[in-house]
Amino acid sequence: MSGEEHHFESKADAGASKTFPQQAGTIRKNGYIVIKNRPCKVVEVSTSKTGKHGHAKCHFVAIDIFTGKKLEDIVPSSHNCDVPHVNRIDYQLIDISEDGFVSLLTETGGTKDDLRLPTDENLLSQIKDGFAEGKDLVVSVMSSMGEEQICALKDIGPK
Repeated sequence: MSGEEHHFESKADAGASKTFPQQAGTIRKNGYIVIKNRPCKVVEVSTSKTGKHGHAKCHFVAIDIFTGKKLEDIVPSSHNCDVPHVNRIDYQLIDISEDGFVSLLTETGGTKDDLRLPTDENLLSQIKDGFAEGKDLVVSVMSSMGEEQICALKDIGPK
């Protein structure tokens, strides 16, 4: 044994996996699934009967939670699929910078400055207009598989 002490950086997720396995047959509509390495929300599930060689198949139609693209996958129902860990956290909007980044207030009182404004035109204009009018805005940030994006907005009254 060496006399050295090892110090490890600790992160909030403790190196937890970005996904967890779940049997394909148990994934339902409005659940989440990873298709082509993208976290998706399931919009449709259909199951085919067992064939000559024994596996019932699940056909998933899902929408990428960040890009809105439609993806499909077919998996034997007894096999495991990757399901992404999806978190939603609300932050108060403090500022919008010139280059399209937002400054958000965290629960601990710190700021989070590494998020861009959303690409969704409707949400983008609601955030910019509300901010320009001096409203107190709370944005919901969805994070999954190392990506984060603003997905919703709440108005909590004037400043």
